[in-house]
Amino acid sequence: MHVSLVKGQKTDLTKTNPGLTQIGIGLGWSSPADVDLDTSAFLLGANGKVDHDEQLIFYNNPSKNGVTFINQPSHENDKRQFSVQFTSVPAHVEKMSITLTIHEGENLKQQFSQVNQMYVRIFDSRTGQDMIRYELGNQFSVETAIVVGELYRYGNEWKFSAVGAGFSGGLKALCANFGIEVKDEPTPSSAPIPTPSSLSPTSAVTPPFIPPVPVNQGSSSSEVPVNLTKIELKKKGERINLEKKSTGRLGEIVINLNWNQKKKSSGLFGKSKAIDLDLACLYELKSGEKGVIQALGNRFGSLNKKPYIALDGDDRTGSVTTGENIRINGDHLKEFERILVFTFIYEGATSWSEADGIVSVKQEGGPDIEVKLNEHDNHRRMCAIALIRNNNNETFSIERLVQYFSGHQELDKGFNWGMKWVAGSK
Repeated sequence: MHVSLVKGQKTDLTKTNPGLTQIGIGLGWSSPADVDLDTSAFLLGANGKVDHDEQLIFYNNPSKNGVTFINQPSHENDKRQFSVQFTSVPAHVEKMSITLTIHEGENLKQQFSQVNQMYVRIFDSRTGQDMIRYELGNQFSVETAIVVGELYRYGNEWKFSAVGAGFSGGLKALCANFGIEVKDEPTPSSAPIPTPSSLSPTSAVTPPFIPPVPVNQGSSSSEVPVNLTKIELKKKGERINLEKKSTGRLGEIVINLNWNQKKKSSGLFGKSKAIDLDLACLYELKSGEKGVIQALGNRFGSLNKKPYIALDGDDRTGSVTTGENIRINGDHLKEFERILVFTFIYEGATSWSEADGIVSVKQEGGPDIEVKLNEHDNHRRMCAIALIRNNNNETFSIERLVQYFSGHQELDKGFNWGMKWVAGSK
């Protein structure tokens, strides 16, 4: 029985498996024949850098410091593997970053959008049994490099983080970020793949070697931190599953809306008026029952009886720093079909840019899933934020929307909810 992770989660390896000294790491994917993927492992110190070039483990430097690259795995689905002997890993190695890159991806204009069914699995070398599995699937677009996951020390133990961070710049950019300078040959078209003999440690990365920057993020910092306690869905249609529980129960899921609490002057005498955003949701149960949870009309719902969704309250002023919360009883997962989370401007703000809203989906034991309302349509007062679906009665999937509508009826029609609407008030 293995543990399935989602992006941003981390789990123990050695503490819960006494006597475990050696593991295997298998990576697999599906790609067109002309898209050539390379697998590498960077052995990093406490500063997040390699100490010398031999701490890049790949096909031209296949074994060092207890880590071995395996180009032709015996497992039928794995494309590449690593073997890790924990007792042989030097004490100064704090972390191992497992990466995938597209060979000559930038020059050939190949991207990870062309690669499907990506996964990493960690298995016990003694038994061959999977311990951890992280399915990356196909969640990338223009990236040419991915940090798949990280093994890292936690005291005297080893843990694993499912990172799934995509970068531009390929292997060269990853090397620069981890403290290795890749020397270009005079003729780029005939330049070989970097090998340990063409790599050298560097204390100061000089142009043209630019540290990798996650696609669609800023590049003001030379190193990009990976926040393993928070996952932001940045693109419309991006989707992630909540953590599956071994008990089969998801527990309580909290959807929090917060927004800018600044007051805006209005009226003849310049009186201040607070922004009022309302958090709400449409729901559909497997039984066919449909409804809405919102402060408008006092439809606050119930957590312990149908529809198993409840709105905490209504922050009319924006002065409650914790914002508004919708709670979902995940223990009744099998009764849900789908939930559409939305918000609307009740009064105060005349534009979404003034509201500066942010929604977080929180589940105990899992990372926060965050959606920022940073795409604005100031002609419409309602925003569909996320669609939550029942995923095979095992967990919920969260899909980013950030799509704007004029009101409830247009929202309903946009997602084929099929309800009748009348005017309401608080």
